[in-house]
Amino acid sequence: MGQKIHPYGFRLGPLYTWVSRWFADDAHYADLLLQDVLLRESLTKRLKPAGLAQAEIERSINKIRVVLHVSRPGLVIGRGGTGLEEVKKFIEGELRRIAHVRKLGKAAFDQLKTKVEVVVEPVKEPNLSAQIVATNIADQLIKRMPHKRICMQTVERVMTAGARGVKIKLAGRIAGAEIARRETYKAGTIPLSTIREEVDYAEVPSLTKSGYVGVKVWICKKTAAI
Repeated sequence: MGQKIHPYGFRLGPLYTWVSRWFADDAHYADLLLQDVLLRESLTKRLKPAGLAQAEIERSINKIRVVLHVSRPGLVIGRGGTGLEEVKKFIEGELRRIAHVRKLGKAAFDQLKTKVEVVVEPVKEPNLSAQIVATNIADQLIKRMPHKRICMQTVERVMTAGARGVKIKLAGRIAGAEIARRETYKAGTIPLSTIREEVDYAEVPSLTKSGYVGVKVWICKKTAAI
């Protein structure tokens, strides 16, 4: 079971909580969910230099609260908090753009009238965040660096940071090969079927000159007490 299901979704409830926290009826649920997904994509592109690991979205009657987990919080906050205000205006603009371009329903437009609050949380150890690790690998593959050296060095850094195990999987025309293939690099233990194991997971596409190379990263952090 653990091999066939998303490691985060498999542990929702007992170990992890939802990254989108709000309530909506059947008529408006799809519109608000689409708004969340597209907003996260936009934030990932904009805050890439800051090392965005996760964006949590909480909606209430009169407020939208966005919690950004980044490895370099100083780049987001800026001098005197100016960067934070820019991110806030960016989120407000993106919510407005998504609602108009996608022609969403009344619930999405009602959210435009609410207050936006942005909270920045620092990531203590970036090498234990699967999203940050996968993004770094994808960026280095785009620069045409040797994939084996990238993955072996990444595995060593993650294990040195205190992980119990790490697994990296590449798929596609690796190093510009004529035939697509898969390669796996791992160390330690990754118990995917054990719910109480804190396994972080991320997948990031890397657009190289030969085509897309998919990057998947699993990181087992520690055993959580339930």
